[in-house]
Amino acid sequence: MLQIRSLAFNLAFYASMIVQMIFWAPFYFLAPRRRAWFVPKFWSRSSLWLYDKIAGTRSDITGQENLPQGSFILAPKHQSLWDTIAFFPFLRDPLYILKRELTWIPFFGWYILKMRMIPVDRGNRAKALRQVVAATKQEMARNPRQLIIYPEGTRRPPGAEPAYKYGIVELYMQLGLPVVPVAHVAGLYWPRRKFLRYPGTIRARFLPPIPPGLAKDEFMRRLIGETEAACDALLVEAAQGKNPPPLPPSAQKRLAELAQQAGS
Repeated sequence: MLQIRSLAFNLAFYASMIVQMIFWAPFYFLAPRRRAWFVPKFWSRSSLWLYDKIAGTRSDITGQENLPQGSFILAPKHQSLWDTIAFFPFLRDPLYILKRELTWIPFFGWYILKMRMIPVDRGNRAKALRQVVAATKQEMARNPRQLIIYPEGTRRPPGAEPAYKYGIVELYMQLGLPVVPVAHVAGLYWPRRKFLRYPGTIRARFLPPIPPGLAKDEFMRRLIGETEAACDALLVEAAQGKNPPPLPPSAQKRLAELAQQAGS
């Protein structure tokens, strides 16, 4: 049954994306950019609805009261495709940094370009970071926007040791904006590089914002400490639930470390 429901959801998810891109195209490309945000936000909500109804996985996202007004940086954990689509419906005018190659995909790339996202060539990291900072400053000067950046860069399994990159520090220092960490363990239910979709409830939380103006070391210490502590709590909650999903080795190891810390 798990395999059947996973297959059904995967087919429905990608079919829905293709159908909606075609169906909404006239409205999306003719409407003003801010109004056109209705389309990707509707797609996100409908995708999570399909995930619930077909795969049996609910999405419980809390902490919206911690989202500042105006411009800020959203810094989620990156474990799954889920965390790339689940958060932007809560933002007024989100801004993504993404691989330039994504803009070359027919229809999908056109949708991205409409929203003035920031494509980068990740071959030269130093040059790419300078381009990202300059482009983000330009966008923020035009409109209050919410920059979504994944501090660890690439998807990592739940419970894995933190591997935060320097880019988030540079953006924090250069932009002078609050940073809202986001904790979740979506990788337990929608694993990276795997076909199966496990039932349950993905719990995610927008954490209190880290104010601008901190020193680099203090900012990174708070970002890692607060994010990882909240993720640990969500991991323990998921593992102790009635029907926990299969735990990857990284999650098992982290749970053992937390149990040892609690017993010492």
